[in-house]
Amino acid sequence: MTSLSDLPIRDDLRGKTPYGAPQKVVPVALNVNENTHPVPADVAADIVARISAAIGSVNRYPDREFTELRESFARYLGHGLTAENIWAANGSNEVLQHILQAFGGPGRTLLGFSPTYSMYPLLASGTGTGWIAAGRDDEFELSAETAAEQIRREDPDIVILCSPNNPTGTPLSLATIEAAYDAARGIVIVDEAYAEFMPDGEQTALSLLPGRPRLLISRTMSKAFAFAGARVGYLAADPAVVDALRLVRLPYHLSALTQAAAVAALAHSAEMLAMVGEIRTQRDRLVTELARLGYQPHRSGSNFVLFGGVADPHATFEALLERGVLIRDVGIPNHLRVTAGTEEETTAFLDALAALGRPGAPVNSLS
Repeated sequence: MTSLSDLPIRDDLRGKTPYGAPQKVVPVALNVNENTHPVPADVAADIVARISAAIGSVNRYPDREFTELRESFARYLGHGLTAENIWAANGSNEVLQHILQAFGGPGRTLLGFSPTYSMYPLLASGTGTGWIAAGRDDEFELSAETAAEQIRREDPDIVILCSPNNPTGTPLSLATIEAAYDAARGIVIVDEAYAEFMPDGEQTALSLLPGRPRLLISRTMSKAFAFAGARVGYLAADPAVVDALRLVRLPYHLSALTQAAAVAALAHSAEMLAMVGEIRTQRDRLVTELARLGYQPHRSGSNFVLFGGVADPHATFEALLERGVLIRDVGIPNHLRVTAGTEEETTAFLDALAALGRPGAPVNSLS
């Protein structure tokens, strides 16, 4: 049987492993930061109706400029944005891929602050862009001074800031984003996949866009909008950036059905986002209860919590899985990550974790 190593694959891809989180059918899946609340029934009905209408013309190519969808995103984001400021693709990963195709490539570099989203180096590799892993401050924080100093030292072509950061949940201040932009000579991406879960009063980086043509804000509908299966990501930036992304996208890259579904969901944004408050409540509950159990949860502005004090992450992960609870081992020593689910799911996780015994003790397995 032919193996990957037998094929004439690009040399820079040899030895790489694809992105992947465990996919298992379990009663409580809290491993990939999905919104575990279903789409409300009335919203689902409207989405189905609009997709049904789009089917009537599916023999024709979709609107290549996805104009109605871009207008809908602009209204949702506010901040004086118009359709000319908006880009969209099949998930925010494809948005980021478009950026790297347009502004990265061989001989160019992308800098991120590790630990951060594991797709960043994979997207860099796939586009022939060099990956630079810069460091963070204690407790996974990132100060303006630390960010600016490392950007000036490494002089990357592109900087990516995850705000709040995945997998740590760490919020990122606007001062740090401003400092990073001022220190960089090229593109600065702020990945705001979890922006809707930030505490009330926290400002989005969208407020920094005016006068900063190299600043790009990436978003997704996967998390707060409970739309992970629809695969819709989007971007706000200077119109010239949007023009650059047109050069690298595939023709008609957003299907008519995707456009119809996303426009329908955005038309119900208030209802779709009503569950965000409940998710925040469960996130904060996780922080409180994990600390009570003797673990060390980190502060989080997202829909998940990273917690330390785990003596054996692999054994704990497997023991929870035996109890029907799937969380995530993100490869940070003595840490695991859990998504904030419904109240029932969060309770199931906390009960299962408590049943394993106190942190540092041998894990209580069912077998």
